[in-house]
Amino acid sequence: MAKKIEKKIVGYEVVNLDDQRKKAAQDEKNQIEGMHENVERPEMLVGATYKIKTPQSEHALYVTINDMVLNHGTKHEIRQPFEIFINSKNMDHFQWVVALTRVISAVFRKGGDITFLVDEMKAVFDPQGGYFKPGGGGFMPSIVAEIGFAMESHMKMIGLIKEEKMPAAQREMILAKRAEYDNLNGEAKGEDNGDFPADAKLCAKCVTKAVIIMDGCLTCLNCGDSKCG
Repeated sequence: MAKKIEKKIVGYEVVNLDDQRKKAAQDEKNQIEGMHENVERPEMLVGATYKIKTPQSEHALYVTINDMVLNHGTKHEIRQPFEIFINSKNMDHFQWVVALTRVISAVFRKGGDITFLVDEMKAVFDPQGGYFKPGGGGFMPSIVAEIGFAMESHMKMIGLIKEEKMPAAQREMILAKRAEYDNLNGEAKGEDNGDFPADAKLCAKCVTKAVIIMDGCLTCLNCGDSKCG
């Protein structure tokens, strides 16, 4: 539709639509709130509590991770861990538990990529030895490592860590190896080994006692890790 200009033209400019779109996107990005040290704690946080029961203690540990909801009500809404608490009736570990929660909470509030904490925690080994979780839950090298696994579960739940799905072809290969192994060796399972063979070894990748030798190759029936590629 044509529009008649009835006033005198006093100036003009050429509008670049691409530049306008980039500026609008940058303005929107600048308005997205991220986690940083100056974010004030609201009256209410959302979170979850994870129970850790180990054979090393009569009492369970309860790990609570509370999240800050940033950019609430927008398409950029995210949950970001803000603080962590660990409670137990067992007071043997009180000092290091308090220190650990304060340090982790401080890192949470710094912002940025905090997922590295999971790998750091899971890599802590108890010099007195770890333990197997009942029901085939895998090997835990230490209580600290299991706290790391709880943190990993939480970060997956809120979307900070994307869970890698095993390709269908690899899953079919594992099932075929398992069936072949059972035919050759029977279907005996270990007491704390869940659905895996009783003589399975510990997998260095997923810390599950699920590694078998098939065709001269070490293969994990849980995560698919293989020494033969």
